[in-house]
Amino acid sequence: MSKPDQRRIWLVADDYGISPGVNRAIRDLIERGRINATSVMMVGPAIGRDDAAELLNAAAANPHAAIGLHATLTAPFAPLTMHYHPLHGGQFLPLGRKLRGTLLRRHDRAVIATELSAQIEAFTDRFGRPPDYIDGHQHVQLFPQVRDAFLGAVKTLAPDAWVRQCGRSVPLTRRLGNPKPLLLDALSAPFRSRAAQAGIAFNSGFAGAYDFLRETDFDTLMGSFLHGLPDGGLVMCHPGEVDDTLISLDPFTDQREREYAYLGSDRFPELLAKHNVSLAAVPPQAPGQAVLSHTEI
Repeated sequence: MSKPDQRRIWLVADDYGISPGVNRAIRDLIERGRINATSVMMVGPAIGRDDAAELLNAAAANPHAAIGLHATLTAPFAPLTMHYHPLHGGQFLPLGRKLRGTLLRRHDRAVIATELSAQIEAFTDRFGRPPDYIDGHQHVQLFPQVRDAFLGAVKTLAPDAWVRQCGRSVPLTRRLGNPKPLLLDALSAPFRSRAAQAGIAFNSGFAGAYDFLRETDFDTLMGSFLHGLPDGGLVMCHPGEVDDTLISLDPFTDQREREYAYLGSDRFPELLAKHNVSLAAVPPQAPGQAVLSHTEI
């Protein structure tokens, strides 16, 4: 039970379904109460019915666990729908090309909506219920053109789900420096506005972005993520065990094992206690939810 003054946050492991090793690590952390949510890639190679059943069993051991959809529209994954375009070698476009194309309004929102709807429907079929929340692989849900299609699909097929916004609730002086979080701040402002207009709930704050290509001390990083994160805020993470499937799909490998080792260690609950944080967040509510302004995030 959380203390009255504790901040209750979401600690979300992305990419369930990308590989067996990632799946094993995420299930272990959920069962042990070291994370309280995971986002599932329905286009991943490791999301058969057994993978879904094992995740549901793990979540049953954690009263605070949520299972969401990790909507995916970037390479090296392929769409579920037959007529999705544009593609590159039968796969979604790489991240940079996808972002540029949506910024220049070169994509078809209806085609995007059809693919996102198919991914929500696939999740519902595999897990026997709609997702608790929906976010996006490589933050694609925030992109122009994608965001309206994304929110429309959520409203229609998962009306009780909340969505991930990726804007930080920290002072401006703490937001300068790293360009990736700054870009997420900028893309999240219109996303929050549209979500609020549609009556769709979203997390109050966000943390977890860092340079995945550099070797980092995840203990120090996690402390910085928790500093200033509001009640109901969200930290994304990417724990996993490296296997051949993961190596073939994602350059983010050894960092996943470092995250997994840290989150499973005694140091992590000690850090939560130091920051007076609990992994007992409740789903955000849309009615009457305040929309954070550009100056607040």
